[in-house]
Amino acid sequence: MLTEVISHFAIQVLDSTGYAGAALLMALESMILPVPSEAVMPFVGFLVADGKWGLPQAILVTSLGSFLGSLISYLMGYYGGRPFVLKVGKYLLLDVHDLELTERFFHRTGGTWTLFFCRFIPVVRHLVSIPAGIGKMRFWSFTLATVLGATLWNSFLLACGFKLREHWEIVQIYRHHFDGLIVGMLAVTIVWYVWYKLKRRRALRG
Repeated sequence: MLTEVISHFAIQVLDSTGYAGAALLMALESMILPVPSEAVMPFVGFLVADGKWGLPQAILVTSLGSFLGSLISYLMGYYGGRPFVLKVGKYLLLDVHDLELTERFFHRTGGTWTLFFCRFIPVVRHLVSIPAGIGKMRFWSFTLATVLGATLWNSFLLACGFKLREHWEIVQIYRHHFDGLIVGMLAVTIVWYVWYKLKRRRALRG
């Protein structure tokens, strides 16, 4: 049962590391490391649903982690500029192409509301704090947009996990369908990743 194995593993990791572990994972998610919040927050919701974690505490620590990770990226851009980010980023799996796309998007639209809505966009939310720092965005505007956006996104994913845990018996009944869905999603992701990398390589050669 793939869904059971994944959920059990994720809950064990979070349960053993506690609030600090969840905060750290969300800090990494908000930096340039590829830690998706979709793989963390729903299982935080599981722990809240099981009564092991408190809801206010879970939202507080994960949102704090998201902000601190974003703040590090912001400061890297603010004080180090693009050369420093690229120099450090190569050791942290930074995709330069994705950073360039995020920079163009942010500088074209700009502003507090743009940063806020970027917190809900995959890939972009991992990187958008960097161009905000490079562009010398005001600190309090950055803080407001980041905290609000991250808290809403984290809370949404937590709520999804909470509801899923409440109906876990139904998930177990149809677990074979869920297993097939997960395998299918993994296959699509792998195929897309290989296609994306090959396309990038051809473009660079051209």
